[in-house]
Amino acid sequence: MRPDACIDIVYSEANGLNVVGAMISEKRFHLPARARTGGIRFRPGMARSLFRVQAHELTNRAIPLKALWGNSARELESRLAESKSAYDCCRVLAAAIQPPEAGPYDMQRAVEAMMAAHGDIDLEWLIRETGISDRQFRRRCLEETGLPPEQLCRVLRFRDAFALGARGLPWSLIAVEASYFDQANLIRDFREFTGRTPLSVFRYHPWPVRLRLRL
Repeated sequence: MRPDACIDIVYSEANGLNVVGAMISEKRFHLPARARTGGIRFRPGMARSLFRVQAHELTNRAIPLKALWGNSARELESRLAESKSAYDCCRVLAAAIQPPEAGPYDMQRAVEAMMAAHGDIDLEWLIRETGISDRQFRRRCLEETGLPPEQLCRVLRFRDAFALGARGLPWSLIAVEASYFDQANLIRDFREFTGRTPLSVFRYHPWPVRLRLRL
């Protein structure tokens, strides 16, 4: 899983139900061939209320959902084990999980602004717009998204660059379109977030098809 500022609930036959926090480095999970998998991905800042912990406690971690939900997660895992396909997994998950409560309005608007700008936003201006102090803004951003604002913006910019790279655009153009200072800065982020250069990340195609329900 690559850094994309999202929090996920992921089910697989091999690993059961897990919560995957906002990633700050790419992590790989072994899944047996043809194993049923499914999951739900939550936009940045939208999942904290579901897990009864602050989002930064999940950052760069994958933990069993039963550690947070107890018997409710065990019952859900049993129903998922009876599913026949990845589609059925997603359907069961979507039916079992209530839409999360929105976070504080000022913080949610700020996160949405960062997402709309793909991370290319003046944070000092954004903090002034929220009407809260710099310190409070940073604390709330960490609690709601799992990432401090500067890192959240970097991950959002990387996510945009990755999407452009998947379309096969030239890397010099991607650096400009994703608001990098230059191509060297783009390569630096890929190395930090994936451990590889952009060229090595996109060496193998096609990408696997994933069924996603976004909340």
